[in-house]
Amino acid sequence: MEAAILTILNELLDAVGVSRSGILKDQIAGQTVFAIQVQDARPLIGMHGDTVYAIDHLVKKIAEKRLATASRKMQSEGQLGSPGEAPDVSEPVRGLQFLVDVNDYRAKQIKDLETKALMMAERARSFQYDVELSPMSSYERLIIHTVLADAPNVKTESQGEGRNRRVVIKYAA
Repeated sequence: MEAAILTILNELLDAVGVSRSGILKDQIAGQTVFAIQVQDARPLIGMHGDTVYAIDHLVKKIAEKRLATASRKMQSEGQLGSPGEAPDVSEPVRGLQFLVDVNDYRAKQIKDLETKALMMAERARSFQYDVELSPMSSYERLIIHTVLADAPNVKTESQGEGRNRRVVIKYAA
């Protein structure tokens, strides 16, 4: 799987003419991160990270399509399941847990969120009241929930709707 992601990334970067010093693989917040290393990261990061998020989305969609195609091919050749059975490609596709990063742009954001989560949890414990964080994306909320899953005397829950959805860190005696 990781080799396929690296292949897709290299093909995509070659197609748009991006020269890079390498692609590093790391583990952050429970996910595999493929960090593209370039001299000038600004064009690949974009304003507010829009371009790196788009690259991440594009690589995931290409990987899902290739994985589904490979799974169907193996099914038709009788290498998966029983013949005549409909191929179930949903499991491998949902299993794509990785991020594409450029010069540690997203890794720094994740580490900042982890630090913020731990600091706010400590505040909730110290003052024994609920701490409401600012609205966040679903991925950012997931990081907060993951970081504080085993934290003593606090529990997390998401509240609100749409763009106003936020994490509340609750004191639990």
